[in-house]
Amino acid sequence: MNERRFHRDPDRLRAPERLARLEVDRVVDLCLDGIAVQDVLDVGSGTGVFAEAFAKRGIHATGIDVNPDMVAAATGQVPGARFVTAPAEAPPFPDKAFDVVFLGHVLHEADDAVGALKEAKRLARQRVVVLEWPYREEEMGPPLHHRLSNDQVEQFARQAGLTQVEVLPLTHMVAFRMDA
Repeated sequence: MNERRFHRDPDRLRAPERLARLEVDRVVDLCLDGIAVQDVLDVGSGTGVFAEAFAKRGIHATGIDVNPDMVAAATGQVPGARFVTAPAEAPPFPDKAFDVVFLGHVLHEADDAVGALKEAKRLARQRVVVLEWPYREEEMGPPLHHRLSNDQVEQFARQAGLTQVEVLPLTHMVAFRMDA
């Protein structure tokens, strides 16, 4: 697990993880831009990299991940944050529980992308943010044969009832900011 933490020995990480680390702060700033945020749900939290970035800004972070090993690693890395094991399509929280729901790179892994976005909308008081790798570039992104296109993400968002989909291109990723 320690090899996968972005702040430790980045030369040992695979290229996509090194590149993603470069944009974590930019992504977090885009999530928060223009709204007052006290709490964030990090769906697909992995080892807690984004939860940690939110926490450093004084924002309470809650994370969910389907992998209990990732939940354990994140719990040890981000003091004060809460992490639970759950799928993106069935988070164990009441309606409108978070200012922002942040879906990292999980949408392409969800069995039901529209369902995951509907749950994100149900939980978000203000905004839903989806992060996606825009292109299949073996050296520049994870080797995911099922990566979603911008059009697919926008289509799923509209089917889920999300509005005002903004596409925010980054250097190696793209963020989709949506009003809940």
